[in-house]
Amino acid sequence: MSYSHKKIAALFDLDGVIFDTEKQYTVFWADIMRKYKGDDSPAQKIKGSTLERIYADWFSGMEKEQREITSALGVFERNMKLDYIPGLTDFVHDLKSHDVQCAIVTSSNTAKMEIVYPQHPELKTLFDRILTAEMFERSKPAPDPYLLGATVFNIPPENCFVFEDSFNGLKSGRAAGMHVIGLSTTNAPESLWGYADMVIPDFTGMTYERLTEEIVKTV
Repeated sequence: MSYSHKKIAALFDLDGVIFDTEKQYTVFWADIMRKYKGDDSPAQKIKGSTLERIYADWFSGMEKEQREITSALGVFERNMKLDYIPGLTDFVHDLKSHDVQCAIVTSSNTAKMEIVYPQHPELKTLFDRILTAEMFERSKPAPDPYLLGATVFNIPPENCFVFEDSFNGLKSGRAAGMHVIGLSTTNAPESLWGYADMVIPDFTGMTYERLTEEIVKTV
């Protein structure tokens, strides 16, 4: 199988894939879960979920608490460090030089992105599309977010490459019938292999050629 004459798309999660933020979110949500639930273990389970899904699953009917968490999350996100995962921008530039369509597919909402853009306005030109939580009916691990990524580029799922760090995101990419590359920025690399075709620590040394050659070996 060769991708040299096929239209392909690369679909990137945001936190833990584009930005090195997951450890920051883990601390935030562990604090929230301890405060409101008395147990911080759900902080790992919610990774890759939309805020709406987190509220439905863990804070249903708790409107006052939801308002408090939303307010605290806004303050937290406005003060986050948004450092790129190493090698990310070079890799995306290389993909685009090979006519690969690139999109961000994130469980974050537009309010979060409005915090991101002032720090990284180049995202709007680095990526062809930015798809946020409001654009899909079901959140990860459902396939909807990544299927939307395929649809906006009119590219079949089997020609799409998903880059994810969370188990919910990896499951979403797999459920969409796409090639899945796991980044071990959030979870141990050995824990990702059951969900991914390829596992990498970051994007250092990643190129279009390496990506397509490695994936060809797995199909």
